[in-house]
Amino acid sequence: MIPAYNESVRLPQTLSIVKPFLDSLGKRWELIIVNDGSVDSTMDLIRAELAGDPERLRGIDLQPNGGKGPAVAAGVAASRAPLVLITDADLSTPIDELGKLLAAIDGGFDVAIGSRAVRGSQVVVSQPFQRVLMGKIFNLLVQLVVLPGVWDTQCGFKLWRGAVAREVFAAMKLRGNVAFDVEVLYRARHSGYRVAEVPVRWLDSVPSRISPLQHSSEALLDIFKIRFLP
Repeated sequence: MIPAYNESVRLPQTLSIVKPFLDSLGKRWELIIVNDGSVDSTMDLIRAELAGDPERLRGIDLQPNGGKGPAVAAGVAASRAPLVLITDADLSTPIDELGKLLAAIDGGFDVAIGSRAVRGSQVVVSQPFQRVLMGKIFNLLVQLVVLPGVWDTQCGFKLWRGAVAREVFAAMKLRGNVAFDVEVLYRARHSGYRVAEVPVRWLDSVPSRISPLQHSSEALLDIFKIRFLP
């Protein structure tokens, strides 16, 4: 599933890559695109795509914009498949890295998260220095407070066993764009599910939808709340 906010420019190219790749796997698939209150023509584009492939494509229109967390949760809730891949519309992690996550699931893990911070990862195009620094501070706080041993929670490429994803995201409390990833991974681990951090190839995509200031403020305010959420 793909959350989308003002993605009318990038989404056509993304779908032209993702759909043939899914076809190449030789398995049944569905693609859920969640429009997160876009103010451009993203939803019009989604409707046009749905008309061309109504059996395998589904669209969800959330109004008004509520943040990436609720958009992802809505897409997960609508899913029916035994596996759910969550990927960003910019494909910063190329879709052909999916095989690495599938291998982790086949190895017995319940969640496989793409990572830019573990041995074997490849950051082909890096983010600007300020964003890299903010990300390192964020990940350090996450490790200290809620998820020791997880080095990168924010890479937007995660594969879940479907039943696990639907259970965990249904319990999610935090909203917004950043800390929801930390919350659902914390809930998964706390419930006894196995989480694998998998090195992937990654290329920074410009422009980002999340500013460094927003990133840092959400980190400071939200990650300290996670352990006290019901």
